[in-house]
Amino acid sequence: MSINVEHLTKSYGKQLALKDVSFTIKKGEIVGFLGPNGAGKSTLMKVLTTYLKADEGVALVNGFNVLTDARNVQKSIGYLPEHNPLYLEMYVKEYLQFNAEVYKVSKDRIEEVIDQIGLSAEAHKKIGQLSKGYRQRVGLAAALLHDPHVLILDEPTTGLDPNQLLEIRKLIRDIGKNKTILLSTHIMKEVEAVCDRVLIINKGSLVADQNLSDLREAAEQIIEVEFDYRVEEAFLLKLPHVTNVKNTVGFVYEITFTHSKDMRPVVFDFAHDNQLKTLQLSRKNKNLESLFTELTTAS
Repeated sequence: MSINVEHLTKSYGKQLALKDVSFTIKKGEIVGFLGPNGAGKSTLMKVLTTYLKADEGVALVNGFNVLTDARNVQKSIGYLPEHNPLYLEMYVKEYLQFNAEVYKVSKDRIEEVIDQIGLSAEAHKKIGQLSKGYRQRVGLAAALLHDPHVLILDEPTTGLDPNQLLEIRKLIRDIGKNKTILLSTHIMKEVEAVCDRVLIINKGSLVADQNLSDLREAAEQIIEVEFDYRVEEAFLLKLPHVTNVKNTVGFVYEITFTHSKDMRPVVFDFAHDNQLKTLQLSRKNKNLESLFTELTTAS
């Protein structure tokens, strides 16, 4: 496993930031890390990158213990923090050379990374002259210089325009072909576009560990229907595979089915048999946003 976390607990005084968190991330996975503000995301990333020590539990990165073998953990990780710390007066290549000396990597590696990240046309410029999208590329380049096995990215696309967003997403997917990536973000679409799996944390506890392919193929579906007349919910509950019925507004109902087959024809036939007109009829599968809301707003 590239990352193995077992029963991590961390407190700040009386405030519990992480509560018995456990998960594993395999080599080559791109995993999204979601949670509300204050849920414990930053604390967990700081533990994994050896900036903080957990009170209890064990965390291994590339087989190295974050508590007892911090140096090897740091060599195994490339880290891009949310507020990308760059020296704006330095030239791109100068900045990467500075980082290369820290990691003791060759000048050839600098050129490889510049080419990989798509910085060749900007390498002669000062960092302060670059757009935010290219500054993020410089941060990624610095994180990749020592060829780490694991990348930890904290809000890598915050503040980017739509074009820059697409470019960085593609870059992350390309890098993820050969690296393990843990990507923290507040943007659901970011996770759905880039990641294989999602971890959701709430109030310090891990509340979901879900493969996105399973979520997309989940049998649960919601049929939203608007009739021309009010219908008693009890009648709709008698439809096959129905688990819940909710009258959202007026004559609009959300009917939840647990079945992989599209249930819209069943609802349409119900309306026809009961001499009702369907003014609208749509299907929506349970998506990441609805899962996140369900798990992080529960009492």
